[in-house]
Amino acid sequence: MAYAGTGTPRGRVRRIAISGIDRHRYPSARKRSIDLETWTGSGIPPLHAARAFVTELHRLHLPQPGSTVVAVLDVRHRVTASASFAVRPHVEDGWHHRNAILAHLRQVTAHDLRLAGPTRTAVLLRCREGSGDWTEQDGAWMWALRDAATLHGLRCGSYIALTPTGWQSLGDGHRGRTPHSGSWAEGPLHTVTELTPSSVREPAPERAWRPTGLASVETVRRTAAR
Repeated sequence: MAYAGTGTPRGRVRRIAISGIDRHRYPSARKRSIDLETWTGSGIPPLHAARAFVTELHRLHLPQPGSTVVAVLDVRHRVTASASFAVRPHVEDGWHHRNAILAHLRQVTAHDLRLAGPTRTAVLLRCREGSGDWTEQDGAWMWALRDAATLHGLRCGSYIALTPTGWQSLGDGHRGRTPHSGSWAEGPLHTVTELTPSSVREPAPERAWRPTGLASVETVRRTAAR
């Protein structure tokens, strides 16, 4: 386990909980998935102002196809923490996705396991190619989000698919055309190579340059002639 062997009671509890799930409840990777019908009927709290939320999360992380963004919302549905990451393309097991989500949650926010019940919500945005309809890969990520949220003391929130046709919160009907999986290219510039070539830029206005802190040549000559 990535977080085993810490020597703290909290670390041991986490290790036992994760190992118990892996060995007993889900013996095969095929079961580490949630179909759309089960997801829709599991009481996932809907997003407040879904369009504004997706737009802001996209602005913060500019996800590209193959990347994932996990966000934590407080009781007022405000983002208190978020992280973006990518997994290897060949990984399809929800167990690995769960571990990736949980590892990033631990990096950006403390857990709520000591509370009597969850007050914050974990939401996942997955940027991918293909249609906006549910896929088996989405099901694996849904399983991962639900399990990671439980292990971190959070409530499981919405799962959002960001595709070439736009974004869709699967299971609750919220959707929009922008942002989409290619919108990252429309974001702010990050590297020098993305700047407009100097040959097509407008020339800067000419300014007369004068040295500062130095006497003029005429002043020096007059002083020397005295």
